[in-house]
Amino acid sequence: MTGVAQAGCLDTIRASGVLRVGNGLLGAHPSLWQSHDRVYHGIDADLLDVLTQRLGVARSKFIITEWPTMVPGLKAERWDIVLSDVNITEERRIRGHVLFSTPYFMLYDYVIVLADSPIWSLADLKGKTIASVMGTSDSATAHHLVTDGVAADVADFETFADPFTALRNHQVAAVIVDQGTLHAQKAHFTDLRTVGMPVFYAPKPRWAAIQAKARYRLGSEGVVISDRCPDLKVAVDKALDSMRRDGTIRTILKRYGVWEPQQDHLILPDRTDSE
Repeated sequence: MTGVAQAGCLDTIRASGVLRVGNGLLGAHPSLWQSHDRVYHGIDADLLDVLTQRLGVARSKFIITEWPTMVPGLKAERWDIVLSDVNITEERRIRGHVLFSTPYFMLYDYVIVLADSPIWSLADLKGKTIASVMGTSDSATAHHLVTDGVAADVADFETFADPFTALRNHQVAAVIVDQGTLHAQKAHFTDLRTVGMPVFYAPKPRWAAIQAKARYRLGSEGVVISDRCPDLKVAVDKALDSMRRDGTIRTILKRYGVWEPQQDHLILPDRTDSE
């Protein structure tokens, strides 16, 4: 019975005619927002349109929810997948008992300062306070920089706009957030520049060994799929792989100004043979 249930998720979705998609990011540019006529726009919307077509489903619909409810809702079958800028990690995969698709986008952090800042390299952060957002991977990056002696302290804020306000008010020397957040905040804070190269996410120490064996780069985002539905994962992976090969994903990311060369290299070689 289990094999039959696992094999039929995609067939069931196709028969229903609707791919139900959990998302907790409505209003977050450039990920997902609605225009005045309630049409969805953004990376997630464009990606979902193509994904739905290539899965052979008649239509799809976003079900907007709170971030903490996305995986519980998936397990309760309130939606079929989660497409909501979820970072793939081995901790989430193992502890959450979920499947992740191959990655379609990768977040990484930048050190961001005001245009007239005297900070031009990481060395210039010595003794300075940097800002980020509480509970995010960006904050973990900021705290790593302090642990490594690059900066002196981290000021963690509750919203993604607050660190930039603190920067404008000269309460902090720099902000550490991902490139998507930077792109969104540039509409409100135009006098910003980045310092140095991207700063890639680091795994939690207790997960570092198993994370090192993964074939995706940490910071990569994927579609979250119930572990009851391996057939759906296979189909989603196939669709995303075709979108990578024909340039669809690159086109979507360029449309929203977040494509960089790193986005074409999210899948790593199989490293199990060299261990």
